[in-house]
Amino acid sequence: GSEAAGEPGQEEEAEDRLKEHMDNLLDKSAKTRQAALQSLRLAFSSKTLSEFLLERRLMLTDSLEKCLKKGKGEEQALAGTVLTLLCLQMGSGPEGEEVFRSLKPLLVSVMTDSMASPGARQSCATALGMCCYIAAADLE
Repeated sequence: GSEAAGEPGQEEEAEDRLKEHMDNLLDKSAKTRQAALQSLRLAFSSKTLSEFLLERRLMLTDSLEKCLKKGKGEEQALAGTVLTLLCLQMGSGPEGEEVFRSLKPLLVSVMTDSMASPGARQSCATALGMCCYIAAADLE
């Protein structure tokens, strides 16, 4: 009995932590943003969160865009990884396609930027390939 009663509370607590990590993506401190990206990477890769993410995908996409644009090296690499996981969570439907379509030009930009770190470029290339495979509606 107590296990069943504890689960909804734990789920709510986990969602609150996820919301906090998402908010931290907009923090001024690069260290805070990187910690948030690492926490989101762990959460997205360990649990199916598609319903939770569905209503927050636009905010999360905007935050990841800022991390890719303004961040450097490790932050960009983590943002690419989190974006890949977000695409996996959204799936091949219109939501996943929307996430991919909105960030595709930025992924290409970081990937082809010779001044970006190799890790960031590799992460963006992986994100581009995976998201294209999962969510691109246009066959080209």
